[in-house]
Amino acid sequence: MPRSTSPSRPLRTSTPDLWDAITLEAAAESPLWRDSLRPEEEREAVEVFSALCGDPHALGLETVYEGYLVHYGRPRLFAPPDDDTALLLGDYLYAHGLVRIAESGEVEAVRELAELISRCAHLRAEQLEGDGEVWAETAVRLGGGAAEAGAVERALALHRLQMGR
Repeated sequence: MPRSTSPSRPLRTSTPDLWDAITLEAAAESPLWRDSLRPEEEREAVEVFSALCGDPHALGLETVYEGYLVHYGRPRLFAPPDDDTALLLGDYLYAHGLVRIAESGEVEAVRELAELISRCAHLRAEQLEGDGEVWAETAVRLGGGAAEAGAVERALALHRLQMGR
């Protein structure tokens, strides 16, 4: 699938397995998560921050990010029917993403993601801006500290769209 670098058009990932893994595993985990999935034609496979870190952390990072969007933004894959389901689903996705990161065997990466979740929850509670920058910084660190020119700016623009800003 072609990739778009314009923040006005979703960036479609070239790795549909990432999106399939998130949706299929959630659906298998609980009928509640299965029933919260958007119809397939409405899902947006928008790669936001995983492009900054790459493998082996992309799947875990995008899973945690989808949980963040379920809690605070516009989820790409799920449409929970109510606030209670959204809270539970977001927490499930956080936990599942952390498990995926832990499977890499890198304890520091798990710490990074846990700190990311904590920092962003604080920013949201205080109604402060800067969550996108925290996501980008964390993703770049997970990827070894370097990102392609313009990649951070693209990720931040896509994040603003997902957050409705």
